[in-house]
Amino acid sequence: MSILEKLATSLGRRDEVPNQELARQIAQTEDKKAILELVENLQHKNKGIQSDCIKTLYEIAEVKPKLIAGFHPQLTALLESSNNRLQWGAMTALSAITDENPTVMYQALAKIIAVADSGSVVTNDHCVRILVKLCAVQEYAEDAFSLLNERLLKSPTNQLPMYAEMALPIIDNQNKTLFIATLISRLSDIEKESKRIRVEKVIKKANK
Repeated sequence: MSILEKLATSLGRRDEVPNQELARQIAQTEDKKAILELVENLQHKNKGIQSDCIKTLYEIAEVKPKLIAGFHPQLTALLESSNNRLQWGAMTALSAITDENPTVMYQALAKIIAVADSGSVVTNDHCVRILVKLCAVQEYAEDAFSLLNERLLKSPTNQLPMYAEMALPIIDNQNKTLFIATLISRLSDIEKESKRIRVEKVIKKANK
């Protein structure tokens, strides 16, 4: 049976369970032929198949990123897709493989940032995730943190607490002062008390 026949759209399903189960199976068996078939069909004429392929690929990447890492050119190209599902799905997959390909992700940052600036919430979430991971790589830390800080300065207040919490593990003596100053500068923007409290907690933890 073709891999495409196992996708949700082919099975007449509207839920993601078949794609998730297929991803687990492919990851467990490290079925490279199946992965190649999924990548090749990201441009399928049926948009449902396209969506199922990217969903399955980023689910595989979350479990075993090394299996998807070699397809970073195809995933990066999808960032420019007019299909929003493919765009944020590609960003999700790229964030999952950043630890496998930090140099490639660093080189693609201009495109990643540009797409995030005009993209969906999910696209932005995974852009931040990529930047946080690159901050943990010494040779890219300074540039990545500068870009991360820019996103903290302009992110919607709904997302800010999560982004601050995501960044906390990479905060050190070199970037702590700027990180805290940025978060303090945003506190007055946050109308919802529960979200402001989350940011205040991050500030306290960063200060320790």
